[in-house]
Amino acid sequence: MNISACRKAKLSWRKLHSVKRVNIKFIWRMGIVFFLSATALASLRATAQENPFPAAASVLQPEAYVSLQPVPRGHAFEVAVVAKISPGFHINAHQPSEDYLIPTKVTAELPAGLFVVETNYPRGVMRAFRFSKTPLRVYESSFTVLMKLRTNGTAPIGPQKIKLTVGYQACNQDACLPPTKIPVAADLEIAAADTPAKPAHADIFSSGSAAKPSAKP
Repeated sequence: MNISACRKAKLSWRKLHSVKRVNIKFIWRMGIVFFLSATALASLRATAQENPFPAAASVLQPEAYVSLQPVPRGHAFEVAVVAKISPGFHINAHQPSEDYLIPTKVTAELPAGLFVVETNYPRGVMRAFRFSKTPLRVYESSFTVLMKLRTNGTAPIGPQKIKLTVGYQACNQDACLPPTKIPVAADLEIAAADTPAKPAHADIFSSGSAAKPSAKP
């Protein structure tokens, strides 16, 4: 074999060796990526199994309604917070049966010229749970909180919004989620004092569906 042929053979061998090294490095790197991805996926699955509960703020779905539209200046009216509770969960009543339980409470941020007269909460029902030695007073399925309000002569005429916050703690048969607060708003129209007040949402504010006065703020 002449010198030129030898040199070509050496170059071919070096190229082949270089390609093999590149392939080995590529395979090794891909193996590491696969391992890390599999580890992360296993970790996510373990976390999901350890925390099977939903977010606390997703358990309650509140909506707010106003009893009159429009609301004349100097007139009394009501706001109802109607809240649905996710199946399998309950929340503590406003007047819980044990001191350590966090009560459900609705608070309002009012426009100028409006003020709260009183807030009425349903009493709730007594239920037994595996995590408690004694039955607890709770709300389940759904509940309605009624707020009685009044406007005065300085209330701004036109569309207004009452910002409400519902604070609560949700539990199921085995454990409780962290306490949380979620917002809900009631839209209303304030009109001049001599404007006729028209009832709204009669199905919610009828005597059969309204909350019985059991507790004030």
